[in-house]
Amino acid sequence: MDIHAGMIAAVLLIAAGGFFFVQFGIRSYMAARKLSFYRLRHERQASAWRFIGIGVLMFIVVGGLAVYGEPVAYSYFPPSPTITLTPTITLTPTITLTPTITLTPTQTNTPSPPDTPPLTSTPFLPLPFQAAITGNITPDPRVFFSIQFTTSGSGYPIVDPATVFQNPVGHLYAVFSYTDMTVGAQWTALWLRDGQVVHFETFPWNCPSCSTGGSDYTDWNPSPDQWLPGNYEVQIFANEIWAGSGRFIVQGDAPTPSPTIPPSPTRAPRVTPTSNTTVVP
Repeated sequence: MDIHAGMIAAVLLIAAGGFFFVQFGIRSYMAARKLSFYRLRHERQASAWRFIGIGVLMFIVVGGLAVYGEPVAYSYFPPSPTITLTPTITLTPTITLTPTITLTPTQTNTPSPPDTPPLTSTPFLPLPFQAAITGNITPDPRVFFSIQFTTSGSGYPIVDPATVFQNPVGHLYAVFSYTDMTVGAQWTALWLRDGQVVHFETFPWNCPSCSTGGSDYTDWNPSPDQWLPGNYEVQIFANEIWAGSGRFIVQGDAPTPSPTIPPSPTRAPRVTPTSNTTVVP
């Protein structure tokens, strides 16, 4: 039983218990009103009110579990992989975006009015990246990604996870576990520095046997001078649905690129003047 099913079962059981306590308390109160003795009637009525109060409290607990139970549970118990990934779903260099399409800070365009985020704390996929979605498969709205960061490789369980990295950073991996990912839906990973996209990758999800859960990664390996200090975030989307985010910090100045020394100028050969005058003896 997963967390989602467990929360549903807990809500139903507590709601049934609350209904039983309220109904039993009402019946006890009605029966107590028929007693002739004041003290016995008062004790029975007080007991009935306690049963009703317990039932009302259980209904309040049901409401809290229905609204906040599952998000709180996921924050303490991230979803674990249920199926071991096979080599067929490992990201190969042929589908990794090359540095030629990496968005550098000098190439970042000022967002146009249609790209202005709505007044919400939920991340959204900008319109230029929405246009890159080519499939028509609708993902499961329950899709969820849990992300951690490391420079020690893309394996799962993750090795040496961290949230603060010192320059030079080098090759950084965002390793994630996931649940309820729909086969054929397109997933997109955005790497942001201080709210600006600096790297991304997007392609269809091609693992028919891994839709229920598993692990994978997205990575970035720019030139050392592009690891500028700041607050970074990786956002993952299934089509246009936000599925999870992770944050980390880079500290220290980025290494400056080595200057290129121009070749020394070649000295031109000295010109020896010649005389065209013929001396007559």
